Amino acid sequence: MTPTSSLPTLPPPAVPILARDPASSLPSGAIRPGHEHYDEARRAWNLAADQRPAAVVVARTADEVVAAVRLAAAEGLRVVPQGTGHLASAVPAMEDALLLRTAIGGVVVDPVAQRARVGAGAIWQDVVDAVTPYGLAALSGSSFDVGVVGYTLGGGASWLAREKGLSTNNVHAIELVTADGRLLRTDHRNEPELFWALRGGGGNFGVVTAIEIELFPITEVFGGMTIWSADQAGDVVRAWADWSRDAPDAVTTSLRLLRLPPLPDVPEPLRDVPVVVVDGAVLADAPEAEAMLRGFRAVGTPMMDTWATMPPAGLLEIHMDPPAPVPAIGDTTCLHDLDDAAIDALLAVVDPAEVAPLLFAEVRQAGGALGRVAPGAGARASFEGEFLLFGVGVPMGPEDAEALHRRLDEMLAAMAPWSTGTRYMNFAERGGDASSSYGEGVYERLRAVRATWDPEERFVASHRIPAGA
Repeated sequence: MTPTSSLPTLPPPAVPILARDPASSLPSGAIRPGHEHYDEARRAWNLAADQRPAAVVVARTADEVVAAVRLAAAEGLRVVPQGTGHLASAVPAMEDALLLRTAIGGVVVDPVAQRARVGAGAIWQDVVDAVTPYGLAALSGSSFDVGVVGYTLGGGASWLAREKGLSTNNVHAIELVTADGRLLRTDHRNEPELFWALRGGGGNFGVVTAIEIELFPITEVFGGMTIWSADQAGDVVRAWADWSRDAPDAVTTSLRLLRLPPLPDVPEPLRDVPVVVVDGAVLADAPEAEAMLRGFRAVGTPMMDTWATMPPAGLLEIHMDPPAPVPAIGDTTCLHDLDDAAIDALLAVVDPAEVAPLLFAEVRQAGGALGRVAPGAGARASFEGEFLLFGVGVPMGPEDAEALHRRLDEMLAAMAPWSTGTRYMNFAERGGDASSSYGEGVYERLRAVRATWDPEERFVASHRIPAGA
């Protein structure tokens, strides 16, 4: 079965790039409780998610996705689409559902059109490896192993986002299997309302099998981080917040109050030491970028400063995200501003000298293209407010999880006076409905699209959008 489209099929790359398939050892067909591979098949990247579906299917082709959706319908099961499972902790219980792990993968690059077709299951490292030889860059996430499809359907805030916008609004086409078992290709001309909903509405509307994304002729960026000891947090956060309000769109940064665990992969000076980190990227040459960043890099006495010219591939490493599956629980909200009172509130609820039970509290710089609605944008058109707050921790047991939930609740409550009332779905790891993820009128429009394409709500997403008029 092949999708219909007025867009041409992209030519193959000079060297085929295949996705790293973490499910490559799993058998085809439905894997049910009691099967020798069931525990392996149900495991997500986020180890905080104890997924116990009625069955698991690992689909390596679009036709296998079609077959799995039809199998679920025949057995009266809902369908949970999942790539890597980074956001798995937000998915509700799935005892009455089939977990459909998409392991299609593959990246095909058209260097002339500056586009790439990415199969579901591919991670950002696959895309970067495929596009770099052509002198092109993608709006990738901050972690090499994040799934391209899930990241993009939720929004996708890259290190180039204040200049280029959200990744979901740089998508040309999306292929998916619908609730009635059809394989469709959507774009601005083919089923445009469904295409709009997919770009920001997550996995509520079908099982995505491939997406076609925009690429950019970028061979160098100025990226890195500056790290200070936690006792300088007040001065650093205030300087960075003041600087960020007038920073040019070419700059995208993030500030974290962070305490990394004492693990071998962590640089020795940072092991179990509370610090303040500002990292990010600038689309400018070194002298111009140095001038742009001077407003916060000159504050205090940094422990470490790594800003330098690098290829875009280097941006996958600078955030120091964990390189292997871990348990994680986090939550988020958008902020109107980060004034002195807001900074005091944040530093009071997340003690810079301790940070725990959080691993870090992060404030990402929004504004620029992230604050503008581009023509033809999807459901997640922009970010409300000037900053995005995110807190996350690594629970190693039930008591840790309870402490994390309490601290996240405390953090969100403390920052409520500055919150826009909306949150970014990709960072909302505690799940729930999606009503607080969008601005006025968007949620209602998404419900109408769900009613058209999945009125029985057969698909289960990390954040539910109920079918409705």
